[in-house]
Amino acid sequence: MEKRQNIEIAQNIDPRLVARSLYWQGWKITAIGRHLGLKPATVHSWKQRENWDGGTPMQRVASSIEARLIQLVNLPNKSDGVYKEMRQLSALMVGEGKRSSEKSEMPKDNRFDGADKPPFDSVPSIDRPPRERTERSRTRSVEKPPKNYIAPEQQQRMIEIFEEQCFDYQRYWGEIYRTHRFRNILKSRQIGATFYFAREAFLTSLKTGINSIFLSASRAQAYQFKQYILNLCKMVDVELKGGDTISLHNGAELHFLGTNSRTAQGRNGNLYVDEYFWIPDFERLQTLAEPMASQKHLKTTYFSTPSSEGHPAYGFWSGAMFNEGRPRREHIKLDLSHAALKHGRQDADAQWRQIVTIHDAQESGCNLFDIDYLRQRNSPDKFAQLFECQFVPDGEGVFHFADLQACGVESWDWTWYKPDMMRPAGNIPVWIGYDPSYTGDASGLVVAVPPQRNGEPFRILETHMINGADFESQAKIIRGMTEKFNVTKIVIDANGIGAAVYDLVKKFYPPAIGMTYTPDIKGMMVLKTQNLLKNKRIEWDAGKIDLQMAFMSVRRAITASGRNITYESTRSKAASHGDLAWAAMMLFYQEPLDNVVSGRFEIDS
Repeated sequence: MEKRQNIEIAQNIDPRLVARSLYWQGWKITAIGRHLGLKPATVHSWKQRENWDGGTPMQRVASSIEARLIQLVNLPNKSDGVYKEMRQLSALMVGEGKRSSEKSEMPKDNRFDGADKPPFDSVPSIDRPPRERTERSRTRSVEKPPKNYIAPEQQQRMIEIFEEQCFDYQRYWGEIYRTHRFRNILKSRQIGATFYFAREAFLTSLKTGINSIFLSASRAQAYQFKQYILNLCKMVDVELKGGDTISLHNGAELHFLGTNSRTAQGRNGNLYVDEYFWIPDFERLQTLAEPMASQKHLKTTYFSTPSSEGHPAYGFWSGAMFNEGRPRREHIKLDLSHAALKHGRQDADAQWRQIVTIHDAQESGCNLFDIDYLRQRNSPDKFAQLFECQFVPDGEGVFHFADLQACGVESWDWTWYKPDMMRPAGNIPVWIGYDPSYTGDASGLVVAVPPQRNGEPFRILETHMINGADFESQAKIIRGMTEKFNVTKIVIDANGIGAAVYDLVKKFYPPAIGMTYTPDIKGMMVLKTQNLLKNKRIEWDAGKIDLQMAFMSVRRAITASGRNITYESTRSKAASHGDLAWAAMMLFYQEPLDNVVSGRFEIDS
């Protein structure tokens, strides 16, 4: 093995001595930290505080000799080899003392007798580190590493990790970033866009010192960018600290904002807007976002999965927004087909547009999907929307897309809700709705705070898709929710396979309600939900895209007899995306149709 691999460090030796010795041997800060089990920032702090780069080379050698000699002197049992090494080290110290005394007049060292005495007073130690040889600096400066310091070698390793973990379509996005100011990407679900752009922006800020701004429907969703960045830093033993804003050691700032953020205005930097086709009040977003990257050295990236053609952002994607207010001769008409945009295209409105479907991702090396399985789990329409970048025509569902968008709020403004705590809602009453899938593969669970006073909204706190669990496991999950929240009502779809879960839940929660769907009851559930939407009495975090999709999937249908109208979603005997909507509507249905709430519970805001 190499010499550095053979170094043995005794537990009773000050790690600062070992770290300094390794640094003087040419080791990098990160390598020292890894070898000693220390954070690189700690080693860097010792280096700055004790001025390891100060002093002459001979002083550093003399310091190392002294430390080694003292260690040998104190050994209880000395071998011939130890005595030989002691004689050689002593000779080196005496020789250095002669040379030093010839060059300058120095006081004799009273620690040793004899004519030839080494200049120990000039030998740096942990308690007496070397000083820079300048006339000005009479006192040693104590300099701490900057906050969120990332060493050059750590930055280089993060770049290597970033490049190693990219697929080809992501590398192509990087190439376009170097030559274009505005990217607008319509993408499939789950192809790693947020993952990629978080890393791209962070490493760009590290390199250039330019701020990065991440804008999402809510701060909770914007923090997905933050988590990806923190995970990358952990890979190189860096711990970034900061909340909505992280300040890097080079002066760059990373801002994680929701569109409802009261502090979003006035930011400046490279802008990333996530899932903009699901952001409520897109016009407000534009007013907020456009000035952030208006300077010519700054760049903008919009990326999203498609929602509805009725979303205001569709005009932004199609070019219709560019045409507004311009004479007809300046209007643009864009080919938005996948064939035209598969490889990207620079358009007359200064946007570079691209469509990346799940098939494109697979062709570019992404091996994360089983497409046949996804086709089985989703209806053709839903698969086309989720993975093939197809918009839902406006007006096909029973719920208007604009009404669903209005439900999105900044959940972090609910000061009483602490999602990271063991009891996120404290003692506030919550209801649980559970709706199983027809296939038994995935079920929807919704946790909501019911109205506490007349006219207040339902606030949906959590949504869960329970995949592949047996009846007992599903009941156990629901029981866990009763320990996490102050549950005052549980409603379960007791049709078909839901009956088994309902029976198990009643054993530990006897008041549980089992609903049996009929066309009339389903009609009443839909009407109740439409009424709540009309009166803006449903709220959820604006980043809950899956919940919006679930409500969009609910459509009118004809019963088997052909005599009645009922309602169903794409979950029916095919997939489970609508289960979350039905689980929520079961809870809405528990409120009387006249919206009169019995009982009262105060929520401190």
